[in-house]
Amino acid sequence: MKTIVLAAATAATLAIAAPAIAQDATTMTFFVTSVGAGDGANLGGLDGADAHCMKLAEAAGSTGKAWKAYLSAEGVNAKDRIGAGPWQNFKGDVIATDVANLHSDANNLIKATALSETGTEIKGRGDQPNQHDVLTGSNADGTLAVGQTCGDWTLNGEGTAMVGHSDRMGPETLATGKSWNAAHPSRGCSQENLVGTGGAGLLYCFAAM
Repeated sequence: MKTIVLAAATAATLAIAAPAIAQDATTMTFFVTSVGAGDGANLGGLDGADAHCMKLAEAAGSTGKAWKAYLSAEGVNAKDRIGAGPWQNFKGDVIATDVANLHSDANNLIKATALSETGTEIKGRGDQPNQHDVLTGSNADGTLAVGQTCGDWTLNGEGTAMVGHSDRMGPETLATGKSWNAAHPSRGCSQENLVGTGGAGLLYCFAAM
């Protein structure tokens, strides 16, 4: 009888502990930044954006990975910066198997999976405040959206940046509202303008492998 009780108790303990084991930043290869750089769309260029991804990833416990921001700039396409995949979030959910899958309707990017570096959901449509606008400067196929990169991520005033919706949600009047990477242009490049369109200057970060 004691053996049966002990076995049951052990099984129960493992069942409770299992979710915690699965949630580990060391195996994470994709996240949405929990915060922006703080200066609107002035990220210090692509290098500054990559450094922001790296800083947040390492603070969360990720090591040994080359983190890249999903951003396009003059002569650079976001899809070419992020490696070959596959990519998974903090909880182990596979976001996409490869670059083609990521840029298709078959990817697994939704509010429940587009998690931050610590595994939290990004506030989206219907939440207060809505922060689902993620900077990309890209078209739906991952190529450069010309003139929509806030001066290649160096401006915090006039200009515009293409953003995607991390929750894949938008008004029915916006045909591209469900796009994760090319929903609409921002009102401007300042932090105030990014917030005004439903964002916070957040980025998609991928481990380029």
